[in-house]
Amino acid sequence: MPHLLIFGLGYTASRLAARLSAQGWRITATRRSADADALAFADDPAVRAAIASATHILSSVPPEGDIDPVLARYGNAIATAPALWTGYLSSTGVYGDVGGAWVDEASPVGSGRRTARASADIAWGDLRPDMRRFRLPGIYGPGRSALDRVRAGKAHRIALRDQVFSRVHVDDILSGVIASFDGPAGVYNLADDLPCAQNRLIEAACDLLHLPHPPLLSLEEAALSPMARSFYAENRRVANGRAKRLLGWVPRYPTYREGLVACESPHG
Repeated sequence: MPHLLIFGLGYTASRLAARLSAQGWRITATRRSADADALAFADDPAVRAAIASATHILSSVPPEGDIDPVLARYGNAIATAPALWTGYLSSTGVYGDVGGAWVDEASPVGSGRRTARASADIAWGDLRPDMRRFRLPGIYGPGRSALDRVRAGKAHRIALRDQVFSRVHVDDILSGVIASFDGPAGVYNLADDLPCAQNRLIEAACDLLHLPHPPLLSLEEAALSPMARSFYAENRRVANGRAKRLLGWVPRYPTYREGLVACESPHG
């Protein structure tokens, strides 16, 4: 029986765990505190036993400050583990701001606001020759999409000319990770086929919900939180051709249009 150990059972990893569990996989996961679904991250004996027995190991834990907590605590054990596959969920934020240009897996990293993430990404790549790193743009899906922000009255349209973002539906991340089980190690951007302005996404969500578009505001007028404001500090288009070529990955939701409709569906 294949056995996947997941560090960090967040939104994406939880959906991956559910999908693979339904296919007969054994799943072990960690969280900060133990619960019915996960070990406590700091439970060294149990976690190290899982590292030693897992056939597949995935970390979805972002850095804390300048430190990757999984690498700091368990990096040596993972490096020498007998696992057949290892993976890390990274971020396209490692590419920084490129003024709306396209980036691919060969583009420079480390110049953006997420320097700790870039350092962790590189460190995971150096850890093992079988490592797969998945660089992810804005993640959306059921319960976490522009539809939910519009319903909550928290959606904004920001007047920033030529600002472009890439995004990916959570289920397309799962299919990319699963495709890599039988694919080559390396770095993969998992993004949809249509980078575009965030305003287009918000407008499409409003139209699906038959609600008016929010007013077009400047960044100052929108009074965003520092974290939300930082979202607009970088501008890039993310190319996904490598995952398509080497993994045979085809996004089920190639644009936000199909993805939002799926999120609105009761079966999404």
